[in-house]
Amino acid sequence: MTHKESQLQRNCVKWCRYAYPKNILFAIPNGGRRGKIEAGIMKAEGVLAGVADLFLMTARNGYNGLFIEMKVGYGKQTPIQKEFEKAAIDAGYRYAVCRSMDEFMETVNDYLNINELKIKQL
Repeated sequence: MTHKESQLQRNCVKWCRYAYPKNILFAIPNGGRRGKIEAGIMKAEGVLAGVADLFLMTARNGYNGLFIEMKVGYGKQTPIQKEFEKAAIDAGYRYAVCRSMDEFMETVNDYLNINELKIKQL
């Protein structure tokens, strides 16, 4: 994950936890550089390549939850991320790629069926 993507994700998580404190949003730490030993341990513990960056653990509108992949600018999903997206959708989850704070807010508000005025960024 790039520094810009990390900053965007941190801002999105902060906003979501402020706007929707009763909904559980958490990160899935699959990215980052790790040594061989740590990478091996994490793989054995269940880390899975391609899994989205964030998960909103709230069922809505027939979906079991919302996976969110964060991308900045023209960043593209890897083939393994696209495979995960298909698997998540097939399993009854909603999946979104968000490239900005506004897009993240719109995605979460839409998913949670919030038709009120958007809560402003922190």
